Amino acid sequence: MTMSKPLVRWTLALAGLAAAAFLQPAAPAAAQSDEPGCRPEMASLRPPIQPANLALANLAKDEVRLTFVGHASFLIETPAGVKVATDYNDYVRPQVTPDIATMNKAHSTHNSRNPDPAIRQLLRGWDPAGAGAAKHDVTVGDVRVRNVPTNIRSYDGGTDYDGNSIFVFEIGDLCIAHLGHLHHPLEPGHLRALGRVDVVLFPVDGSYTLDQDGMLEVLKSLQARVMIPMHFFGGGTLARFLARSEGLWPVERREQATITLGKATLPAKPAMIVLPGH
Repeated sequence: MTMSKPLVRWTLALAGLAAAAFLQPAAPAAAQSDEPGCRPEMASLRPPIQPANLALANLAKDEVRLTFVGHASFLIETPAGVKVATDYNDYVRPQVTPDIATMNKAHSTHNSRNPDPAIRQLLRGWDPAGAGAAKHDVTVGDVRVRNVPTNIRSYDGGTDYDGNSIFVFEIGDLCIAHLGHLHHPLEPGHLRALGRVDVVLFPVDGSYTLDQDGMLEVLKSLQARVMIPMHFFGGGTLARFLARSEGLWPVERREQATITLGKATLPAKPAMIVLPGH
């Protein structure tokens, strides 16, 4: 049977739509938020995921490329090409498979129930067996990753001891600390365990984590040369934190979510750098 030209065109178009649907990658299954009294954290927090730009210039020995993926997730790239994803979860994650993924807290927006099996090192900031603090100290290529445990508030109002980890990334002579879901001021023992911190990634929501005034005290104690805020639910929360910090440190707002940081090019005095995203 010979089909008419309009019917041929309609059939070809339908076939094209079916092929496109077949080739479209499936979206990851949404995990239910398990933070009580809270809307699903990521419902309004789906910023464009920033893929690693492989065409960017090579990094020097003590440089890193840092991309704010969103919420508390960053992609860290080293001179040797090692990729690290912080707070790896099932909502917001880099489009590249990291070599190392850290997950600081047992909460659905800070850890993954379905991690990519190709990840070489999957580091949880708590002990799933409840046997004590998580202990990590691993080296992959040119990056060393270790953790400093801290406590968090439990859902029943008590304390979940060692339920969070500050992850520390050492690349060359550069030291980056990701504070994770920090709930309390840092004690002298924490500061000794952390050592010198050049770059700190810190939460500023002021409610689910440490209050904003307390976070300012943490930053004062760390004296990092670069401070990058994260874990804020819209511009208003960030603006309130920046207003509280006014006069303490200069603030630089970047237009791109990716920044290259080097030991030799760190600011002479501590400064806050705000990357786009939330």
